[in-house]
Amino acid sequence: MRIATHNVNSIRTRVDRVVDWLVRSDTDVLAMQEIKCKPEQFPVKKFEDAGYTITMHGLDQWNGVAFASRIPAEEVEIGFTGMPAFGKEGKPAIEEARALGATFNGVRLWSLYVPNGRTIDDPHFNYKLEWLDRLAANVAEWVEYQPEQPLALMGDFNIAPLDTDVWDIDDFIGATHVTPAERQAFEAFEQVGLTDVVRPLVPEGYTYWDYQQLRFPKNEGMRIDFILGNEAFADGVTNAVIDRNERKGEAPSDHVPVVVDFSV
Repeated sequence: MRIATHNVNSIRTRVDRVVDWLVRSDTDVLAMQEIKCKPEQFPVKKFEDAGYTITMHGLDQWNGVAFASRIPAEEVEIGFTGMPAFGKEGKPAIEEARALGATFNGVRLWSLYVPNGRTIDDPHFNYKLEWLDRLAANVAEWVEYQPEQPLALMGDFNIAPLDTDVWDIDDFIGATHVTPAERQAFEAFEQVGLTDVVRPLVPEGYTYWDYQQLRFPKNEGMRIDFILGNEAFADGVTNAVIDRNERKGEAPSDHVPVVVDFSV
């Protein structure tokens, strides 16, 4: 089973690219983030015409997560227990569309769009840390009670765990994505039994390049998109790819697909 994750940065803008990549890459299940649309706005037909079924959670023009799959999605779950809400100033807090779980051929997958954090002084930063903490607590329970079921968290974590995961760590002094608090939150997933299943096979490479300042031509990127799996999942991974070529061409996302082959 070929499994991938991709922050598509608006599925309505990039549907043709995404569907074309799905077919060319022969991917069975794609986790998407930042779909940026409501259910009635999702371009479902183009996926269906290519043989894929859509499972999605989107509330408005921000955030949003989904799966495109050639395998039926079972046990679909929106959000996780205790997932924090966030509210802009003067508005009620809501649970944003950032987490979607489903089971495919017995493999439990989550499409996740971790909050950005914005700046270390912004309330969004504390929200990010709380969101990650609650997710890790859930994962600890899942791993403990169902260790035999393959489990993977997939998506845009908005964290660069290593200094080498950004083009120049000195450029990130005082910025989010590389703070000790964020890295500790990322490490918490390892402490409860998950591992990065891509890095052992693809030790170098970025997954995101900002549109500004010619970041991609200069290869000034970040590695912030991950597939973290429990032991049952990691043992089945036979290959991994960061598809850098998908950042090229007309109107690409600023992220690229991260892919693993999993032997069921």
